Amino acid sequence: RTRPGEYPRRPRRGREMQIFVRVDRTLVLELRADATVDELTSSLTARLGLGAPERLAHGGCPLADGRRTLREYGISGGSTVDGLGRLPGGCGVVGVILADENKHVNQMIFDALTVLQHRGQDAAGMVTCQGKRLHLRKDNGLVQQVFTQESMLQLRGSMGIGHCRYPTAGTSSCAEAQPLYTNFPYGLCISHNGNLTNASTLKGNVEGMCRHVNTDSDSELLLNIFSEALAKVRAENGDDLDSDAIFYACSSAFKKCIGGYAVALLINDVGVVVFRDPLGIRPLIFGMREQGSGLADFAISSESVVIDTITCASGDNFEIVRDVAPGEAIFFPKGGRPPITRQCVPSARLCPCLFEYVYFARPDSVIDGVPVYEARLRMGTMLANKIQRQLGDAWQEIDVVIPVPDTSRTSALSLAEALDRPYREGFIKNRYIARTFIMPGQAARKKGVRVKLNTIKCEFKGKNVLLVDDSIVRGTTSKEIVQMARDAGAANVFFCSAAPPVRFPNVYGIDIPTRTELIANGREELQIARMIDVDWLGYQDLQDLKTAVQEINPALTGCTFEASVFDGKYVTGDIGDEYFASQARRKQEKKEEALAAKLSNSVTFLGADGGGNQNACNVRVAGTRPSASAQQQSAECDSLFNKTSGYSVKSNPVDNLAPSVN
Repeated sequence: RTRPGEYPRRPRRGREMQIFVRVDRTLVLELRADATVDELTSSLTARLGLGAPERLAHGGCPLADGRRTLREYGISGGSTVDGLGRLPGGCGVVGVILADENKHVNQMIFDALTVLQHRGQDAAGMVTCQGKRLHLRKDNGLVQQVFTQESMLQLRGSMGIGHCRYPTAGTSSCAEAQPLYTNFPYGLCISHNGNLTNASTLKGNVEGMCRHVNTDSDSELLLNIFSEALAKVRAENGDDLDSDAIFYACSSAFKKCIGGYAVALLINDVGVVVFRDPLGIRPLIFGMREQGSGLADFAISSESVVIDTITCASGDNFEIVRDVAPGEAIFFPKGGRPPITRQCVPSARLCPCLFEYVYFARPDSVIDGVPVYEARLRMGTMLANKIQRQLGDAWQEIDVVIPVPDTSRTSALSLAEALDRPYREGFIKNRYIARTFIMPGQAARKKGVRVKLNTIKCEFKGKNVLLVDDSIVRGTTSKEIVQMARDAGAANVFFCSAAPPVRFPNVYGIDIPTRTELIANGREELQIARMIDVDWLGYQDLQDLKTAVQEINPALTGCTFEASVFDGKYVTGDIGDEYFASQARRKQEKKEEALAAKLSNSVTFLGADGGGNQNACNVRVAGTRPSASAQQQSAECDSLFNKTSGYSVKSNPVDNLAPSVN
């Protein structure tokens, strides 16, 4: 009812809340207070179309159950939800040691991290060593966002390590950005790619050593295990540090840590030690550049492309030496002296991760003697042979082969050649979508799809199109791609994957979703084809995928690949239903902790510096304003160790190093 002169009242709507969704930019969404995860996903799809994230997370916990309300995940008004991409990688590790101690590694490490940006876009960091002073900079964001000109000027020193991160363990907190630091003994910093599957046991062991664990990062546990072993040797032998002590600490880490890991660890004013897990799951390679007088510059990286591309001011390039062997530790002394190597795990064997070749590694990289580009060409040829076997004469109905940008291009090219069908670019990807603001609504949804990915209609109209992708994980993007092909006028849409069906999670440093999120889990190809609305669907055979890699490097013949995402066999032998149940419980506990933290706006969390120094990043307490002094410091953790020391410098600990051993 309305009184004379009053406007009719609008119908009362349910209580609404405003949340933030962080994708390639931050979006503001208004939802009902009791909205479900599915409703949030639908809102994002309506707003972004194909650009919508495939997975969502809050406080490091995935929003896996679409029927649950956001409130059950601890999400309320003002909360931030992270949109996650299709297949986030693990991390990228870099190390550089220069022979000339008057030169600086900051620009080279910056360039290296930029080259490895595809391995992790969540956070980046670098630590350099100048005399006995460490300079550290790390924060959430892309490499070019984290390192400003001002911070680069502070990162001085002739050796250092770097890291770009995607959080496969722990959270997205800037406190967990790497390198991580502990001050005892000597001053140690770690960059780590991979995941430790026995992290819960290790945490108890580390706490039993009276060491404080301040984050959920397994990298912090690895750093503490190494430092504890090194401290034990120091207590027995005094301050003198030799290669035996360093390799003893590496052996201690090998004995205690299970999983996939590639590590670069900087020892203040001593050098850099690198090591790779006993199964060689995660990649690690090093190169050198001769400098005369028996000295050389050295570079270590997760992928060979870094060693191919980074240069110094003179323009001289590095040359690849070899991959770090499984279970091997290599110590690079400061000043470019010859490296010292030791095989710490005699029973080590190579089990490289197959997904590096399928998706994560850059095509111009070489991993364990296998050029990734050549491996993907062979994958396409193998897939073409299977298509001919499976379809018989019906394969000849294919008119054109079109890749789904970007990783599948190489496989699609060789597949088209093997089928003697034209290869065409049918999808054009806009790499600058982050600059475009998209309004909600149906018209905006269509605009969102076209802005993110557009079709060249003449390549589809009236044709039987074979779409090639590197893999199919959740199937959401695949379904959108198929619909775009049909909208462009394709007569029939066939779809094939250069990888076998992804049916199982990965636990060694690749953020593959849980089983319930995987479209191939518990389903046959025909069922999946109906779900993504294609006329035919084909997958690579697992044995063909292995053969495509092994044929390039015969040394890999007979090796056991880490292919758990395809066959559910975990090479470390410690993964079963109990492991996944414990992970689920841990995620639930983290969700409850995040909810409890939200209810309190007077709690300050310390950073993960591990050594009682300045916080790794300054966390603003909700409802407070940063002080003037806090604003003068970098809000993202600039150089932590820039004050002039008052102690005298001891003799160079590198002089105590033992001679090279095999």
